[in-house]
Amino acid sequence: MSKILVIDDDISILELLEINLELLGHEVVTSPDGIKGFALAQQEVPDLIILDIMMPEVDGYTVAQRIRHNKSTKNIPILMLTALGMLKDKVQGFDSGVDDYLVKPFELEELKLRVRALLRRSGSLPESLTIPEILTVGDITLVPENLTAKLNNQDVKLTPIEFEILNNLVQKHGQAVSAGSLLKEVWGYSQDDDIETIRVHIRHLRTKLEKASPDKKYIETIYGGGYRLIPYGSVTPTSKS
Repeated sequence: MSKILVIDDDISILELLEINLELLGHEVVTSPDGIKGFALAQQEVPDLIILDIMMPEVDGYTVAQRIRHNKSTKNIPILMLTALGMLKDKVQGFDSGVDDYLVKPFELEELKLRVRALLRRSGSLPESLTIPEILTVGDITLVPENLTAKLNNQDVKLTPIEFEILNNLVQKHGQAVSAGSLLKEVWGYSQDDDIETIRVHIRHLRTKLEKASPDKKYIETIYGGGYRLIPYGSVTPTSKS
């Protein structure tokens, strides 16, 4: 049984989610505001957090950032559930550290699907990474045990989702991997309106890799076709020869 923390100032949403998630066999803890919610996250250390944005005193973006910067809660998957559905809102959500984003009003079946996909990795490595095998392709070495990519003798610490995305690209290096394929492999579903989810996580992943190797780019965008890993990297125009 998984423990799920729901943080939302809408009592009707709290009751709806509590009833339906408990029917699925989950233990549900609720909080009507971000301050109490963050305290509960540290106290309960749930397997998943469902988080609203618009709340009094502390908004969901701030709560997500605090969760990500806290040692005991930083790896807990976060599903942002909010009425804010503009692209800028989603980008800000992913930038604050959430793993998935669902806009209100929502279908319960879709919520359950998102919850199920996120719980695959709650408290452990994603299913596709459960084999403790070190994999090296070109300049990149993946170490599943600690969610690390080794690059230029540096350890690049990744989030579980970043690691799984990179793992998928490494497994298919040299091939174009569509955003829809990544959504299905990493999150367990594929929907065209969630392509921005992949774009934001790819951007974060690129930033980390390029910080370890500033003169190279390892993830190529294939316009209309997704993304492709360049195992030894491509030299950027600004690099010195």
